[in-house]
Amino acid sequence: MMFRLLRLIVLLLLLYISWPFITKQLDQYNIHANFVSSLKENLEVPETISVLYDDIQQMLNQLGFQLDGMPLTEDKSNEVPQKKVELTPPSQQTFSIHNIELGNAKTDIEHNLGLAKRISLNEYGTNWHAYHENYHNFFMVMYDDNNQAAGLYTNQDLLNSTNGIKIGTTSKESVRSILGDPITKVQKGMVIYQLQEDSDNDLFLLDNAYVTIFYDKHENNTVTAIQIVSKTMEDNKKDFYTEASPTLKEGFEYQMFDLTNAARVNHQLSVLTWDDHVRETAREHSTDMATNNYFDHKNLQGQSPFDRMKEDSVRFHTAGENLAYGQLSSIFAHEGLMNSLGHRENILRQDYEYLGVGVAFNEKSQPYYTQNYYAN
Repeated sequence: MMFRLLRLIVLLLLLYISWPFITKQLDQYNIHANFVSSLKENLEVPETISVLYDDIQQMLNQLGFQLDGMPLTEDKSNEVPQKKVELTPPSQQTFSIHNIELGNAKTDIEHNLGLAKRISLNEYGTNWHAYHENYHNFFMVMYDDNNQAAGLYTNQDLLNSTNGIKIGTTSKESVRSILGDPITKVQKGMVIYQLQEDSDNDLFLLDNAYVTIFYDKHENNTVTAIQIVSKTMEDNKKDFYTEASPTLKEGFEYQMFDLTNAARVNHQLSVLTWDDHVRETAREHSTDMATNNYFDHKNLQGQSPFDRMKEDSVRFHTAGENLAYGQLSSIFAHEGLMNSLGHRENILRQDYEYLGVGVAFNEKSQPYYTQNYYAN
């Protein structure tokens, strides 16, 4: 702090001595006259050093410099680089995420990592607890009635295994050679559901848990995410789709938002800001599609996403929309969007600033997702 104060005093002295030159440069760069006047006044008031520091920083920023003398650079992720998590091999199971395995106690996890950044209802009737450092080191964990980890998910480099499977490097072919053929059928109650064999994810039954491995077909079909759910938790979910509720709707919305930001961070992009206003626009469109049984960017009145946003007084200079329908959860919906080139481009578009997600359910409790992105 003392060093910073001395540096400011020296800087102020230099500014005072070289003021005629600086004002000439300010005029050259068309900086507002009121700002120049304010800065001259501040030079005579010692109590305003902290305000003056900000003003000087702003002035030098416009000239292309920072107070430490380094040139300005664009910070795409708005992030200080995060410390890489040191992963240790799982001791009880095939996979661990952020050194957590199914069965670990909630008290131990929170002792090591603190409280979750967000807690939201999921399709298993419990909550996803989302952990991250401004979407770096992102993962989610859910707990059973005994407060033990019963579900895990990540789409970042937090996966460790006893067989060498890694996110971002292991191919789909290698996964199948290691784990064998994936499951092709799942039974819920008296109904047997046939899984698509050519999908972008594989389901395995390992260590008394259902393991879903997602692949990125735009990255040579390498592993891009993993979800691990205990067999007990999965068996307790009696239907393919979970009964709709306002809390589940909100849970799906926030989970989709978090997953999107985690994916953006993976690609060195800035984190989007949640927008309640455009969330309502997205909700209205999802509700309209669910109620009237259609799936399209244009509604039945012929309005485009941009028409609907303008009608709701959302101000933007660029905007986009993603839609998804029928997936089991936000995780499956997000991973599907990432494997669809046009939707992926929206998720990873550099100049977007805001995102609102709106979910609605039809009479079969199938979710409709609308994502509205924009920048103003």
